[in-house]
Amino acid sequence: MRALEKTAPAPDPDAPIAILLAAGVGRRLAGAHQGPKILLAFDGRTLLERHLQALAEAGVHHVAVTVGHEAERLRVALNGRADMVANPDYRRGSLVSLGVQDAVLRSGRPVLLMDGDVLYAPEMLRRLVQAQGDAVLLVDRELESGDEPVKVCFRDGVMVDFRKQPEHAHDGHGESVGFFKFSPAMARALADRCQALLTAGHGELEYEEAIRDLLLERPRDFTYLDVSDLPWTEIDFPEDVVKARDQVLPALAG
Repeated sequence: MRALEKTAPAPDPDAPIAILLAAGVGRRLAGAHQGPKILLAFDGRTLLERHLQALAEAGVHHVAVTVGHEAERLRVALNGRADMVANPDYRRGSLVSLGVQDAVLRSGRPVLLMDGDVLYAPEMLRRLVQAQGDAVLLVDRELESGDEPVKVCFRDGVMVDFRKQPEHAHDGHGESVGFFKFSPAMARALADRCQALLTAGHGELEYEEAIRDLLLERPRDFTYLDVSDLPWTEIDFPEDVVKARDQVLPALAG
């Protein structure tokens, strides 16, 4: 791991550290946006600015951003407000972007893990920070159709799978928002799983596979918060930009 920029540590040693994943190229946005998706702006404020404000309001002041594509633009945008951790292999799977955050995962602090390309109600983070449990996922029960959403699958109220294309039988499901909270012990376990997968040559995988491995081994250690009542969208395609602008943003302002 190689840190590009370093900020002072958070004053509260028990406060969570947030990992923001923002290294990808965002090819699927085509002509809708050029550069890191986290720099997409809505109503004059980038996703990055919204993340930092929502985290600060939730009491999270130590943020580590995985950067890769156009890292210099992100350095300028951050202006020293967060750590920057470089992923030189950012064109591979997002598992690598989580793997380079090994030091944060092993810091002995609770860890929030967040996709950078999400527009959402700040209340989501407040609920997540206050949640109890070793591993907490945010779930929207109103699952979008198709293969793209990461599904959180349940059987008898227990999570039994976590994948875009689930393999295990289930009697209910929802969509992962892409936000997680891990206890210090679970964060270390996640670091171990990331490094094991990367060492085995699986750098093409998405980071959700490491979480899925832990969930299948330790389902009782995982819990979830239902945030179906809150507006949000992940931004992968041009139509997601339209949804964010025309549906989510007005809901946030309302």
